[in-house]
Amino acid sequence: MSSMYRNFFKRVVDIIFSLLVLGLLSPFLLLFAAIIYLQDRGPVFFVHQRVGRNGELFDFYKFRSMPVSTPLVESRETEKLSITPFGRFIRRTNMDELPQLFNILKGDMSLIGPRPPIPDQTALIELRKQNGALFIRPGLTGWAQVNAYDYMPVSEKAKYDGEYSQRISFLFDTEIVLRTLLYLRKKPPVY
Repeated sequence: MSSMYRNFFKRVVDIIFSLLVLGLLSPFLLLFAAIIYLQDRGPVFFVHQRVGRNGELFDFYKFRSMPVSTPLVESRETEKLSITPFGRFIRRTNMDELPQLFNILKGDMSLIGPRPPIPDQTALIELRKQNGALFIRPGLTGWAQVNAYDYMPVSEKAKYDGEYSQRISFLFDTEIVLRTLLYLRKKPPVY
């Protein structure tokens, strides 16, 4: 049953979930887009390359929370960068991640899986290649994320990602979703 879920139903769940959430949140997404645009007249989305399944690059979407000319850095280094006033809100509430639902619909990502790294994260990419995690779709959330992703060494992230790639099942994905919801209820960091 878990191989049927892994090879077919997981993708079906991704599509249904993404369509439902995008439909329900579309008024908020449009409002967020208008606010981001009006704040500094730049693009609404931050689009950049990430490493996806099988090491292939894809365009990764987020609501833009920083000024237009901000350089690309790893997520643990973003506190050093300038953030727009509305950007502070969407980052604290993780709403900046919502456009990744389009990545899920396109098939670049899954709801659950390892977070897609930037191409410069070569050590993480190599470790994922070795443990099999590079060969599954990256996710909006994942096993490493619910275990304090940004504050763990690369080897530990890769260990969780490899464990996830071996244990993919509906029940394990459900556990990760529930743990993600609990994580989102925590007091947000201040930017």
